[in-house]
Amino acid sequence: MNDGANTDEKKAQPEDNVEMQLTFWEHLDVLRGSLIRMIVASVIAGLAAFGFKDILFNVVLAPSDSSFFMFRLMGAEPFKIHLINTGLTEQFMIHMKVALLAGLLIASPYLLYVLFRFISPALYENERRISVRLTVSAYLMFLVGVLVNYLLIFPLTVHFLGTYQVSADIDNMLTISSYVDTLLMMTLVFGIVFEIPVVCWLLARFGMLKAEWMRRFRRHAIVVILIISAVITPTSDIFTLLIVSLPIWLLYELSILIVRMTRQDDKDSEQKKSE
Repeated sequence: MNDGANTDEKKAQPEDNVEMQLTFWEHLDVLRGSLIRMIVASVIAGLAAFGFKDILFNVVLAPSDSSFFMFRLMGAEPFKIHLINTGLTEQFMIHMKVALLAGLLIASPYLLYVLFRFISPALYENERRISVRLTVSAYLMFLVGVLVNYLLIFPLTVHFLGTYQVSADIDNMLTISSYVDTLLMMTLVFGIVFEIPVVCWLLARFGMLKAEWMRRFRRHAIVVILIISAVITPTSDIFTLLIVSLPIWLLYELSILIVRMTRQDDKDSEQKKSE
């Protein structure tokens, strides 16, 4: 009986390895090495993105033309948004900024791996499993949010704002800085918004959220979703507002399902322990 208890206790403890025996200053050295590797990987990926300028900006500027596949799929009328540059160094600085962020996105799997490798020795075995699931889920959902914005939300926003005219005598000439800043801002926002199911799962694991509560306040949630959509979408047409609201509402409904399944799994685990 004692051997079994000792075995279970050993399994519950963090891994017994050399890193657990390091002093405070040695841990700082390990952290410094991890940060250096992360910075080097980001710089290399950013330089690679900087070198492939044509490919990079073909991707960035694709939603500004009616040849973008989403517009062809929707049967939109041909249009071309004319982008201009108004600063001497603006194009170069935009090139550097976009390349740096693209490098971070490209290197992000390695960055997460290095960061988790540094943190994992201090975690218990069950905490390590949960952390892996949480990190992978959050990362994948962030990427899904980035893709949804790039493929659907941002093109609709650009089409509406770029072609909107109060008079036929006024031509739209958008700055490249405005275009890129809007793309990056909306990409970040939707990446964060798509973390809703992950956050709800985490709250359900801690017993702080129930599916019944989410169903009871569904109507309130829809109102909040519409308000959030109106804030993050710089358009006034109802069509674009609904397009933005739809994925967020679907995320809310998915979160209800995830919370219900999580709570049910916790109840099953408690019943097995009681038996």
